[in-house]
Amino acid sequence: MKNNILALLIFILLAQFMITLGSGCAQIGAPTGGPKDTLAPVLVKATPEINKINFNGNKITLTFNEYIELQDLPSNLLISPLQKTMPSIKSNLRSIYITLKDTLLSNTTYTINLGNAVKDINEGNIYKNLQYTFSTGNVIDSLQLSGNVTMAETGKIDSTLIALLYLNALDSSVTTRKPDYIARVDGKGNFLFTHLPASTVRVYVLKDGDGGKTYNSKKELFGFYDADINTTNATAPIILYAYAEEKSMKESKVEKKQSKEKKLSFSNNLNGPKKDLLEPLKLTFNTAIKKLDVKSIVLTDTSFKVLPNINITLDSSQGVITIDYKWIPETRSCLIIPKEAIEAEEGKTLSSTDTIYFLTKSISDYGNVVLHFNNLNITKKPVLQFVTGDQVKYTYPITGNEWSNKLFPPGEYEVRILYDANSDGVWTPGKYKEKLQPEKITLLPQKLSVKANWDNERTIDLPID
Repeated sequence: MKNNILALLIFILLAQFMITLGSGCAQIGAPTGGPKDTLAPVLVKATPEINKINFNGNKITLTFNEYIELQDLPSNLLISPLQKTMPSIKSNLRSIYITLKDTLLSNTTYTINLGNAVKDINEGNIYKNLQYTFSTGNVIDSLQLSGNVTMAETGKIDSTLIALLYLNALDSSVTTRKPDYIARVDGKGNFLFTHLPASTVRVYVLKDGDGGKTYNSKKELFGFYDADINTTNATAPIILYAYAEEKSMKESKVEKKQSKEKKLSFSNNLNGPKKDLLEPLKLTFNTAIKKLDVKSIVLTDTSFKVLPNINITLDSSQGVITIDYKWIPETRSCLIIPKEAIEAEEGKTLSSTDTIYFLTKSISDYGNVVLHFNNLNITKKPVLQFVTGDQVKYTYPITGNEWSNKLFPPGEYEVRILYDANSDGVWTPGKYKEKLQPEKITLLPQKLSVKANWDNERTIDLPID
């Protein structure tokens, strides 16, 4: 009996122990793996060492603290001075192996910049702006030249541009040979040449569409600094303005559908039920117009009384008729186009007389805009540009420190100031052969939101010249 009781007690104690053990085991979770690795690879060794002087080999090894790989090397790699034959660059495990294939210049400092091409394999953390420097002479050149470039036509930044530096260059050098040094333009328009020798240089910027590293097309974005630069006293950043001397126009393929249309038809630029007070009425036809009887087209009031002083013109494409008039606010009008007034190719005419009814907008449909300028240089012939998308919608010369317009179309606008040197009202590109810089544009930092029936007033502080 005692043995049975003892066995029962042992069984109960063992069961309790197993329950406790099981409860404890249930609270043990899987390992989390620790925090995510957010650190870039670390360069732990360079062979030969960075800033090696009297370099006379052709192989370089860079070793990191973790496994790495190369990404998008062609767009990241920059070697200065520029090599005729690019080196072989490969990665394996923790190392990068560089084999130079070009003859090195004597007494010259070289920089191999891998940009953001190196990243760790596991998390993709990037080693930013990885640079290796060596010299074939007994010193490392340490002079620098910095600069900034903006787009002359828009005042914006284009980080796809590259800066080109030439040693002892002629005017034609940028069109006939590759530069000695190349620098990237960053998101703020800045660029920096490092490890330069004491020399006289010329600097350009280029959007290198064909990869040739030379300015060979007037359609390429390009900019030039006016004067030679001595690198020994180049302390302040230089300023360049990029432009395209000729617009890159895509060939417009005019389909022959228009000639196959059986009927002559058109569309108009009325936007909704109301006619804009500031713009003419435009009729765009589906084919070229061969004959236009201006006198037979009339503008009338609602009683069909003909309104005087209407101006009707046909544009150079012979596809758009413009009807201009001093539009009166909140007035109903109609445009009557007789069937015989317009004749297109193959004798096509409108199927019948067409009448367009519309109501002009009221004053309250527009905003009142008042702009106050500080530090505006009137002698530079400033012109206000209001831009939507990539299109300059409205332009106005500025003759004083305040500009206003009581009938301004509502909307959100990018505002620019064009310094119109030739007084033609539009931006003019530069001409390198004539050493003519482009006209400059200042882009105002904030967009202007114009509300209808509202006073839209702003003070604009411009940079001091």
